[in-house]
Amino acid sequence: MLSEKQVQEFKKQLEEMKQETEAELDRYREEKSNEDSSSDFEGELSSVSDHPGDLGTFAHERSKEQTLYEQTREKLIDINDALQRIEEGTYGKSVVSGKEIPLERLEVMPTARINVDEAEEEQL
Repeated sequence: MLSEKQVQEFKKQLEEMKQETEAELDRYREEKSNEDSSSDFEGELSSVSDHPGDLGTFAHERSKEQTLYEQTREKLIDINDALQRIEEGTYGKSVVSGKEIPLERLEVMPTARINVDEAEEEQL
């Protein structure tokens, strides 16, 4: 069982992670907003690029950025869930079985909700 000191250390770490993740999302939104207000093809006579590969590259980069944004957003959700479990007094216990999550797992992944063996079972 986690001591109160350990829980408070994890809470501090999660709050720092939350600030970093929120800043990352803000940067993405700002870049997206700047991108939307000015076109990559600004100054050209038409919106059609001279080379079709340019449009493909642009679409691929946009898709990659959207994927990274979604992963970051999911990370923030996991952080908020972990902070909520701290407030409820259930942090460090599996949401599936109620068993203690090993300290080593929480040190590696402070947002862990379940034990490793339960995670492996979910993947099957």
